[in-house]
Amino acid sequence: MSRTDRSRWLRGLAWAGGTAAALLAADLALVVGGIAKAAWEFPDPIDDGPDPRLTNPHGVTRSSAVPTSDGTLLHVETSLDLEDHPSDEVVVLVHGWTCSTRFWNAQVNHLAGDRPIIAYDHRGHGLSELGTTPPSIELLGQDLQTVLEATLPEGKRAVLVGHSMGGMTIVSWAKQFSSGMGDRVAAVVLASTTPRHVVQEQRLTADSLPWFAEMVKPLVARAFVSSPMPLPNNALTSKLAHYISLGPKARQAHVDFSDDLIARGSPVARAAWGSAMYHLDIIGGLEAISVPTIVVVGTEDRLTPPLHAEFMAQVLEDNGVLLEYVTYDGAGHMVPIERADEFNRLLDDLLLSL
Repeated sequence: MSRTDRSRWLRGLAWAGGTAAALLAADLALVVGGIAKAAWEFPDPIDDGPDPRLTNPHGVTRSSAVPTSDGTLLHVETSLDLEDHPSDEVVVLVHGWTCSTRFWNAQVNHLAGDRPIIAYDHRGHGLSELGTTPPSIELLGQDLQTVLEATLPEGKRAVLVGHSMGGMTIVSWAKQFSSGMGDRVAAVVLASTTPRHVVQEQRLTADSLPWFAEMVKPLVARAFVSSPMPLPNNALTSKLAHYISLGPKARQAHVDFSDDLIARGSPVARAAWGSAMYHLDIIGGLEAISVPTIVVVGTEDRLTPPLHAEFMAQVLEDNGVLLEYVTYDGAGHMVPIERADEFNRLLDDLLLSL
């Protein structure tokens, strides 16, 4: 190849690369703009006043710090009467990504005094340290095991209730610690969660986008979960929180509560755990569950849409452990908040059946 031909070839390659980059940037802008447009056009939430169920519980739990094997301290809340309560079952509440134990306020306020409770913050969430061990789905299950070993009284069994990443935590735990599960766990509730493809199969991006924008949807989804950008708490983030996390007919109090939970979270921890979820595949843990299990999902869940719940329910039914598959019409991802009364009744019925 002559010097002239080589120069032409390099100029052509540079032009092609620049054109491809420009097209990719345009497609990314189209997808991101589509999400923003959908969020802005989402129905206004219903402003019918505060929800007293979401107030922070006072005088019903005690806080402690549980050390993990690598020395990271996890913030744990337990009922004041955890050791002495006559119930044989303890409700263990495992929150999701970007949340904290506050996520379960409606459940703690409902159950306190009637049923013993354990709740804790994941690493880097709430009051728990992030630690130095790289976040992974396996680590989530190991941390749950640490909390159970430290707090679950001898002779009592846990009812594991997990939302979103909390459900993944329970499934990860089952994959690693399923031996003798029935001796320490009475039942499981998996709400708004999945054992696989959580980032790849979300429904944040509009279905009406042109076909050529499809290729960049995974890039946008990955950037969404792994960006360490601090999140403000304002009218725009409120719109996004509503569209992303809740159903179209959500209450303003629920939108504000969810937006505040997300905004308070550590950007570094949010990005680290979002990245860890990208390669989620713990179907083996789902198959290892050997106790009665309830699967819960909102029909308008955009983060873990019903296709995930249907898959989990089928696997659990095939293994003979599906107790119930529950859908909440019109609810989004935050089912325990959006449908607190119904979700609390579900827990009550489950506990009475054990």
